[in-house]
Amino acid sequence: MSEEPQEIYEEHEVEYEDTHHSLMEIFDELTFKEKWAKVSHGLKEPPDSGEHKWAKLQIQRLSAPLAALLVPIVAIVILMTVAVSGSVKQEIEIEIIDPEPIVELEEIEELIEEFEPPEPVEMDVPDEVSLTDVTADVPSPPQDFSPQPAELDSVALTKSPVVLRGVLGTRNPGARGAAIKGYGGSGATEAAVLRALRWLKKNQNSDGSWNKTKPAMTGLALLTFLAHGETPASEEFGSTVEAAIKWLVNNQNANGMFNNRDGHNYSHPIATYALCEAFAMTKIPQVKYAAEKAMDVIIKGHHESGGWDYNCKQNERDDTSYMGWCAQALKAGYLADIEIEDIDMHMRLAVDGFRKNYRDADGYGGFGYTGPGMGGLTGVGVLCMQLLGATKANEVRNGLNTLEKTTFNWEGGGNFNNNYFWYYITQAKFHAGGDVWNRWNKTFSPVLVKEQTRIPKEKSGYVDHKGVPKEIGWWEMDKAITGHTDGEVMDTTLCALQLQVYYRYLPTFKSPKDIDEVEISLSDDDDDIVIEIL
Repeated sequence: MSEEPQEIYEEHEVEYEDTHHSLMEIFDELTFKEKWAKVSHGLKEPPDSGEHKWAKLQIQRLSAPLAALLVPIVAIVILMTVAVSGSVKQEIEIEIIDPEPIVELEEIEELIEEFEPPEPVEMDVPDEVSLTDVTADVPSPPQDFSPQPAELDSVALTKSPVVLRGVLGTRNPGARGAAIKGYGGSGATEAAVLRALRWLKKNQNSDGSWNKTKPAMTGLALLTFLAHGETPASEEFGSTVEAAIKWLVNNQNANGMFNNRDGHNYSHPIATYALCEAFAMTKIPQVKYAAEKAMDVIIKGHHESGGWDYNCKQNERDDTSYMGWCAQALKAGYLADIEIEDIDMHMRLAVDGFRKNYRDADGYGGFGYTGPGMGGLTGVGVLCMQLLGATKANEVRNGLNTLEKTTFNWEGGGNFNNNYFWYYITQAKFHAGGDVWNRWNKTFSPVLVKEQTRIPKEKSGYVDHKGVPKEIGWWEMDKAITGHTDGEVMDTTLCALQLQVYYRYLPTFKSPKDIDEVEISLSDDDDDIVIEIL
């Protein structure tokens, strides 16, 4: 029994295989339409039927090569789609703007100075000099003035030209010439100044100083060159000015004092005065630092009473002569924008110091040495009060009345007749203006021109920056007659500074803003001084 079913099964399997192969062969022989109809029919039959199974088999058989063809095509299409979608075109709108046409700038014309300094006159001065030979009788500055001091414009350090406006502006050549003409100078006075500057240059020590008391004499000489508008950039006198500035800076101690000073140390305020002006005209930081250290000594030595004493000592002695140089240094520091704490307070306090030594007598007034008096130091007190802003004070007005009695007699001697006092008196009367100045100007300048000792260019041994021989000259008073002199350098500088009064500063009654209203009629540009910093 067991073998019979097995045999039956094997018999049916053979029969199935034969049938399958025969069907496949038949299918292969059919057309595509017949094949699709047969497959469709088989798919409609029950799932367990042979026709249905056969139809599914044929579908699998037909789908295999189709899938092999379609899958790569679909993949390629997908990749292309991704690639196209990833490369997005961005359009940027560019606007082309035509450049504006270049405007051609007008060529900058050099400023043509309206006034030039009077041509220095090489002249022989006779024993008797007519007043009109040296000074012209020109309208004097008005006597109505403001007590407010003028300020300097601050200028930053730069290697390009520095332009200083305001109170020092009259030191440039064009403005200097206008001031000489407007305030009563002449070619003769300016020639005397140039002879003095050349004499000072020729007699400068190799280290940049001048003999005798070096800080004081170097300070005075430097002030004389600066008053003429000379700086380290000047052609003829630049090296002289530079050497003098370096000597003062290099010979200052850490405490602000200077080496080789005199016993009472007049050297200190004079050297401080010079350094302050040097910084105003150069803007060199090292000079400012030295000036500030020196000024600190003067500030610390300022008494509560407003005065100063020898060596800037703190005590109750107020010395008008010493105070004069301290006050001038203080004003120079103010104009130069030196950093001085409570500068306004110290200037007001200094006015009180001079008042302490003032004496009044029925409309006349004067300043004594260490107390009230009417002596030669009156010019010191009047000038310093003017510089400090107290130009309308009774002490100034009455002091000027007293100074009207003074003369300018080179060999006459007397209480007021010495170069030290004249240095202050000349400036005080210039700042007063009006007839006060006009009368004095006719007196002092002819005498100074006449009394200058001159060496002709053939014998001077001096040649300028162009190699041209020049005349030189100096002054020296007879100490036995006049007293109060320290030799040729001191007298030469004080006399030259008097002859530079026309342009050294604006008068205290004139500010830079209204200078064009006076007779010399300066424009804004003419009121500038251009300095090359090397």
